[in-house]
Amino acid sequence: MRGARLDGADLSQARVTADLTGASLVGASITGANLGADMRNQSMGLIRTVLKSANLERLDARGADLSRVDLEFASLKGADLTGASLKGAELGGADLTGVTLVGTDFDSADLASTKLIAAIGLDQARNFDKARNRERLIREWTGAGVHRKMKPPC
Repeated sequence: MRGARLDGADLSQARVTADLTGASLVGASITGANLGADMRNQSMGLIRTVLKSANLERLDARGADLSRVDLEFASLKGADLTGASLKGAELGGADLTGVTLVGTDFDSADLASTKLIAAIGLDQARNFDKARNRERLIREWTGAGVHRKMKPPC
């Protein structure tokens, strides 16, 4: 399903394990969906959903399980991740500009080079202090493609 075009799709409550590298789910809904890796069934290696370089702008992911999902370089601009689980998710290079993070669980999520600009509800996110590579977050743009890394709140 690499490169799939699922803009506006309703995948609410669905169980998804697929390689969606480069896919487009602009404005789609995965509310309450389970895209996380099933850790009880991993004898042959980590089988998980891959959304690397996917366009997930304005995605409705309220309450979704995105545990251990590969979201590297994905664009989640304006997405609603209220109550979602990002436990162990790979978010390196992802763009989380303007996302809603109320109750989002970041336990062990990798935030290396993740853009976290103008996020809504970050102060209400869960386990943000347990995320990996928080010191490598990109928190504020200063213009002309130059960014300043700011120390995230504890």
